[in-house]
Amino acid sequence: MSEKKSVEIRVSVDVGYRRHSVAIGLPSGEVLEEFEIAHRPEGFAEFFSRIEKHQKIRGCEVAVAMEGFNGCARPLDAMVRRRGYRLYNINNLKLARFKEIFPGAAKSDRIDARKGLELFQLSDHLPMAKEVLQEVKGTPRENEVLKRLTRRRRRLVDERVRVISNLQTDMQAVCAGLLEITKNAGNQWFLNFLVSAPTLSQLARLRPATLRKIPAVGRKYAGLIEDWQKRAHFSEEVEWVGEMIQEDAKRCLELDEKIKALRAKIKEVAKDSKIAKTLLSIPGFGTICTAELAGEIGTIERFSKEGSLALYLGMSTLDNSSGKYQGSKQPKHVNTRAKAAMMVALDRPSKVCARVAEVLREETKRGEKTQSGDSSSGTPPLPNHLQAAQRRTGVRDTPRKGEYQEQGQSEIVD
Repeated sequence: MSEKKSVEIRVSVDVGYRRHSVAIGLPSGEVLEEFEIAHRPEGFAEFFSRIEKHQKIRGCEVAVAMEGFNGCARPLDAMVRRRGYRLYNINNLKLARFKEIFPGAAKSDRIDARKGLELFQLSDHLPMAKEVLQEVKGTPRENEVLKRLTRRRRRLVDERVRVISNLQTDMQAVCAGLLEITKNAGNQWFLNFLVSAPTLSQLARLRPATLRKIPAVGRKYAGLIEDWQKRAHFSEEVEWVGEMIQEDAKRCLELDEKIKALRAKIKEVAKDSKIAKTLLSIPGFGTICTAELAGEIGTIERFSKEGSLALYLGMSTLDNSSGKYQGSKQPKHVNTRAKAAMMVALDRPSKVCARVAEVLREETKRGEKTQSGDSSSGTPPLPNHLQAAQRRTGVRDTPRKGEYQEQGQSEIVD
């Protein structure tokens, strides 16, 4: 145990929605103080004043450990780092395993706060326990901004998917034939058409000249609408459900504008991100994918080796062998947002480049027999079929003219 750790003040915070339980102790295991604070400015002020009181008495550094519980640790975590204290994130999955191994007779927020101090002690003597407390490294401001922007965009995209699903269900019940004129109810021209009349039933009586004035409705789509108008039929529910359909269409149009504005902001902020610029140079990675990955990764310094980053992104497996059986399993502690961005970046080239699609199909079949690799190296590799696909498609090379780069490399499907 280092001398610095031996004179360190350790603080454990059990994060709650409105109140947080705090335990302050020493590396020896002595608990100096236990208290609760409210998730308000006065509560944060009390938190730091009590820590500073002990720090002045002992004249040593401070380390704070807390859970990342649904974002409830904000803004306390940022305030801790601004004070110069070392901040640790408690791995919730491994904390749960720790509680299973060393169960307590009771459960309370105060006991959970003490568990954090016990984890500090355990990490001093058991190297494996250090993974339970993960030190939070400083993240560039632009990546913090990208994280919030991309997560906000993803929520809006998910909301749009739900609204479109409800809109289609209602339209099938009220005017089934109307959906047949479009392949996608979320198309801009179709949504503009739905809100172009005061009521849904009046859409069947719009004149050709009026149809051509609707944004994004040209001669082709106007012809489709005119053909539908000749056989238009509405159920009795149109009187009260028609208004709901038009409200959903308006909401989709509003979401489209917000998503478009967010994409512009993301693109601008990503210009200052080193991670985003590096990823954008790889064929298949577009603006949104690179921004999501830069925001979720934050800083490469978080990872001691490339295998840790691969596991975090869900791009590597864990060894799962016993005796003659050689197998692998998926890791549980994966950033699902980052993994989704990686999968989109991998899948995107196959949509517009037949060469990539063919290789991925071949290697996916071989991937069923893929093993996790040599576990003695300590660095879980990418699955063999992905490595082979990467080599055979030449993803590190500049794409040829006429391939997916010219066909919208940076456009990512929602």
